[in-house]
Order: sequence, then C-alpha cells, then structure tokens
Amino acid sequence: MKLEAFKSGVWHKQYQYKSFAPSLIDHEWSWDDGRINVLLESATKALGELDAFSLIVPDVDLFIEMHILKEANTSSRIEGTRTEMDEALLPEENVAPERRNDWHEVRNYIDAINIAIAELKRLPVSNRLLRETHAILMRGVRGEHKQPGEFRSGQNWIGGSGPMDAAFVPPHASEVPELMSDLEKFLHNEEIAVPHLVRAAISHYQFETIHPFNDGNGRIGRLLIVLYLIGKGLLCKPSLYLSDFFERNRATYYDALMRARTANDLGHWVRFFLAGVQETASKGRDTFRKILTLRSETEAQCLTLGKRAPLARTALNLLYRKPVIIAKEFGAALEVAPPTANALIREFVRLDILQEITGQQRGRVFVFQRYLSLFVI
Repeated sequence: MKLEAFKSGVWHKQYQYKSFAPSLIDHEWSWDDGRINVLLESATKALGELDAFSLIVPDVDLFIEMHILKEANTSSRIEGTRTEMDEALLPEENVAPERRNDWHEVRNYIDAINIAIAELKRLPVSNRLLRETHAILMRGVRGEHKQPGEFRSGQNWIGGSGPMDAAFVPPHASEVPELMSDLEKFLHNEEIAVPHLVRAAISHYQFETIHPFNDGNGRIGRLLIVLYLIGKGLLCKPSLYLSDFFERNRATYYDALMRARTANDLGHWVRFFLAGVQETASKGRDTFRKILTLRSETEAQCLTLGKRAPLARTALNLLYRKPVIIAKEFGAALEVAPPTANALIREFVRLDILQEITGQQRGRVFVFQRYLSLFVI
C-alpha cells in the first residue's frame, strides 16, 4: 500500500459514543513522497553516527545510564510527572514527600527500560515483552489497579471526562487482541520490504492509536521505538530516545498522530518521526563528543591530586553513573573511610568537579553539574 492511499480506519458505534478501529498495518508500504526518502537518508546517517559513538566511547555503559534516566524522566513528564533529573538521582528519603509518587513513576520507568532491554537477549519485541514491561511500569504507582501487564478489558479514551466528550476514542477492547497481533507480525514480517525506521514510525502510530493498556500507553509506545531499533540491530546500545523531541514538539506530535487518524495523512506522521530521529540522533552524537571532552578534562584534573589520583578516577566513574550524590554515600560507594571520602569531596569541590547544593552541615548533597548539564539542555 502507498502511504498516499492510506485509509486510517473506521468509526464503530458503541453505546452513546463512537470508537475508532484502525486499519491493519501488516503489509507492504511504499510512497511517492520524495521528502520521505531525503528524511530517511538523513535519519539513517545520524543514527549510524550515534551508534558508532556508542561503540568507540570507553566504558560507554557508564553514560548510557544517564541516557536512560533522561528518557525515563522526560517520557514521564509528558504524562504529567514533575520530577527533575537531579531529584530522580536521589534516594527516596531525600525527595520531598509530595513529590515521591512522581519519583516512583520515574524509577519504575528506569527499571522497565533496563529489564526490557535485557530481555531482548531472549525475547523479540513482542506483545509478551510489552505486557511484562507494562507490569513493571505500573508497579505501586498510579495505574497499579488498572490491569498492569494486561491489555485492557474496557474502553479508554484520550482527553475529556469520558468517551462521549473525548478528543479521541481508541478501538473497543474486543478489537485490541487482533490489532496487537497484527502489529506484532508487522514488526517482524521479513516478507515485506519496509525500512526499519519507517516501520518504527508506523508501529508507534499504530500502538498509540490502539492504546492497548488502561494506562501507560505513551511511555510503553515510546519505549517500543528503542526496543525495536535494538532488536533489529540498528542500535547496539540504548542511546536514542525520542521523548525529548516529542515533548519539545508536544502539540505537533499529537497533531501529527491525529492528522493520520482523521485525514488519512500517515505520510505527514512519518516525516515528523524521521525528522525527530535525525535531530535526536545528532544531538546524542554531540553529547557523546562533549562527554569525551569533559572526561579528558576531569581526568587531567585528577592527575594533579597525587596519591589520591587513582581513587579520584574511580570516583569519577561513580559520578558518571550518579552525578548527584549524598556525602555519606560517597565513601560507602568507594569503600573508603568517611575522612578519606570527605577529603576527596573537598578536592573535587576545589577543582569545580562537584558543587554542594544543600547548604547544610549534615546530609549534604553534591552534584557533578558540568556532566549533568549535558543531559538537561
């Protein structure tokens, strides 16, 4: 099917409202729009450059953890949470009580991402994997009583107080199993020649249109993108996350999805998606370059510390994983006595590697601001 001939689906009359049943997607796709070819070429090039950096940066997993944290924080913020990056790095007891629910949602999403990526070693991207990931996402937070880990058995809606005044009503629950089965087949159908990035774009649109869960569809749908790219070998590490692009262009993101549903303009959505991949991958590549520069600078600073230099380098690796740290945890993590840890902290403050952000004598919190700022711009 050509994108230009796409028919998004049909409206089905339900009791006092209509739900939208999207067309199946597991078939060949082509297009006449040359803009898609240009965007696809640019996005593929940028993605390849990003992946190359993830292969050449020493100890890259130290920095991937921050990519995952940023994705969890940004993707959750799209859904209404208000946890900042530095808060997400703190232990629960150091987070204000009124913000702990949001903190739990972000931490759940980090767990969901890490476990799902690990599961790709034994499971393909599948409905089973998405359900298992959803159960982790909903653990002990808002939505924990809304069928976690299971496709919905009732009607949901987007916007409004109910399906009768909603901005969009996804398909009836009885249609979800067939639609999700079709989506899963499309992800892995090797008999059709559809570029992976276009397949990822169409799959994300379809998932968000089906809205198969009672809650958490946005976060799982965005995670589906990176799981697919890793599963198909386009990424060796989970270094590309589109939530930041979607959040900065939130109105355009939702409009592009709705335009595909209401005006059959799936090509517009695919162009928006590919532009997002190109921009996000390019920014990720630039972040890796800045990390390498910062790492070189800070390691040179550590060499000035004489006999403390080896411990300082170990501490830097700790800070790359957790750039916001409580003073008392610093020594425990490094397995050194408190006086040794405090002396190193003082040296890091002097070298402007760490800044103290609490202004307290006890329970002091320090931040590796030059590093953290690379992920919050």
